[in-house]
Amino acid sequence: MLRYIYGEELSTFPKLRDTMFRDRARQFSERLGWEVSVDAAGEEHDQYDAQNPLYVIWQRADGSHGGSMRFLPTTAPCMLNDHFTHLTDGATITHPLIWECTRFCLAPEADGRVAGALMLGAAELGCGFRLTDVAGVFDARMVRIYGRLGWQPTVLGTAGQGREAISVGLWEVSDSARCRVARKAGLSPTLSRHWFDRAFGPATPLPVAVSA
Repeated sequence: MLRYIYGEELSTFPKLRDTMFRDRARQFSERLGWEVSVDAAGEEHDQYDAQNPLYVIWQRADGSHGGSMRFLPTTAPCMLNDHFTHLTDGATITHPLIWECTRFCLAPEADGRVAGALMLGAAELGCGFRLTDVAGVFDARMVRIYGRLGWQPTVLGTAGQGREAISVGLWEVSDSARCRVARKAGLSPTLSRHWFDRAFGPATPLPVAVSA
């Protein structure tokens, strides 16, 4: 199932929290070789985890992490504007209805549906919070996933070539995109909306600022 959890609420789900940060360390530090900070518990955290971001997490039946993403409004400090403006010729993306997605992570043993479920979670969050777009930095390995799910970004800038390329993109939010991703992911749009409503209530919330 998909869970939508603010950072300040993660302590309510200790197994989900701890396995998520450990899986992030395995993916970003061990497998991809990124220069990230891994603590003595084998967990990967950065400064943006301290900003009360909204996490979209695929929770497995045993309560552990299957995959996750992290969201922050672009009106707050975010990775896109702090570290990747070289991909946009120095321009920043700052708008209350555009949120940044980072730390797309899959558990080592995650099955193929988890990536689709996470993308559905991004589309659900976008619709639920009435966003116009989701922004993110992605590498070449993700292009195939986006194409398979039928929700591809508008590329704003790219550096590098081939498998080494990284890009900034905007995913336009719409209910048609949400339903399309749900279909491709093999999940019911009704069930997806139920998971979102369980987190935030049946009334569609308005975008909120997340404090730095």
